[in-house]
Amino acid sequence: MSAVSENGGFGFDDAVDAIAHESRRLQEVVAASDLNTRVPTTPKWSLRDLAHHIGTVQWYWSANVRAKNPAERAIGQLSALPPDTDLVAWLGWCTYSLLSALREAGPSWAWWGEPSPHTAGAVARHQAQEAAVHRWDAEGSAGSSSPLPAALANDGVPEFIEVMVGPDVAALRGAVRLNAVDTNGSWRIGPDAAAGGQPTRTAELNATASDLVLMLYRRLPVPDADVNGDPMLVASLLALADTS
Repeated sequence: MSAVSENGGFGFDDAVDAIAHESRRLQEVVAASDLNTRVPTTPKWSLRDLAHHIGTVQWYWSANVRAKNPAERAIGQLSALPPDTDLVAWLGWCTYSLLSALREAGPSWAWWGEPSPHTAGAVARHQAQEAAVHRWDAEGSAGSSSPLPAALANDGVPEFIEVMVGPDVAALRGAVRLNAVDTNGSWRIGPDAAAGGQPTRTAELNATASDLVLMLYRRLPVPDADVNGDPMLVASLLALADTS
């Protein structure tokens, strides 16, 4: 991937703050809603299931960051999932566990990963996106969802390509440019992009940074009107990532 504009200075502290803010907003939805409500963007899940998922994920990463062992994953047992009456408090504990582990470790501490060690900073960066997208999911189960914050979403586009797609981007048969119309972020993606060649197939998708992230995570459809060039290239890009 060749990024014409970078993440706009969105750093470790910003990511940690975003985890706190987006998780708190998700907790507010959980506290105010029927937990049996289905989540429209993840229809296999009820709101209760979504809350269990985000809490478990945050606890898992807190355990791995706190273990400070880049050679292997930390293996531990999460206590039993809470009764509904304790769900919001449990979510708050899981979020606090992750935030405190990240702050204690700092952005450069290595954690397990292949082919090379990653960092607590990379964990914070991805968990900020995870919390924001699932907050958006949760709000949708209760009514309308607010967009992802622009700065967070502007970092979410390249983070998605790097983490969720990774080396599979080489399978893309052309170049896709993603343009964030509100932040001026622009990213050119595809095997020909890094070489600076002129691919025979190209596509350009224009949307807000929030909508780009939600399209990448298959939360929003990609309107044909937002695509210039070959729409099948955009579909191919989305198919490269497992967002289930």
